[in-house]
Amino acid sequence: MQKDTVAELRAAWGPTAITELAADMSPLSERIAALSRLRDRWTKRFAELAEKIGQRFAENITRHVDRSMRSSLRRGGFVVNWHPTAAQTEGYQAVLAENVGLIKSIAPKYHDQIQGMVMRSVVAGGDLHQLVGDLQREYGVTRRRAELIARDQNNKASAVMTRIRQQEVGIDEAIWVHAGAAKHPRPSHVKAGKDRLRYKISEGALIDGEYIWPGEKINCGCIGRPVVEGFE
Repeated sequence: MQKDTVAELRAAWGPTAITELAADMSPLSERIAALSRLRDRWTKRFAELAEKIGQRFAENITRHVDRSMRSSLRRGGFVVNWHPTAAQTEGYQAVLAENVGLIKSIAPKYHDQIQGMVMRSVVAGGDLHQLVGDLQREYGVTRRRAELIARDQNNKASAVMTRIRQQEVGIDEAIWVHAGAAKHPRPSHVKAGKDRLRYKISEGALIDGEYIWPGEKINCGCIGRPVVEGFE
């Protein structure tokens, strides 16, 4: 998307400085049309990809959670064969829907920024070189947003599917375990980990005045360690 956008704008602007557009609004209209084509093209492309990527992501998360829990339970002497359930299907669909929506949002947000840059560049009398530089910086922002979405969705989806499976085998309590890898950890999450905060999986843990689950908040990599009576 970034490469296509830069190439399209280079072709639309050519060697002409944006300052020349002030005298003739027709070329400006053509360039606005180019921006519109870019938005339509990539919004459609991301929408198509989102369904495929989102479904593959949800399937992989489900398989990973099932393997991980089966292995953990086996070490504790339990043998469980997973079967599709209504709760799992509902959780899967929720994970899929949120993931698809976030992926679809990347292209429109990117092009909102691009259009703003172009208009500001025209008003300020900037040139194509300056605009391309701004686009490169915006790509960095967009890439970081995509990485944040991927990381956050992985945490949330894993937590959702794990909770469902735990409750299906009769586990209803867990202990909050803080993820120590965060650069800027939430103090309340650190405290919950140190205190070995015990909570009902069906309700979540009471932290900062609200009931939440590990991995639910953005950039939260905390997990819940299930409590099985007699196997702590």
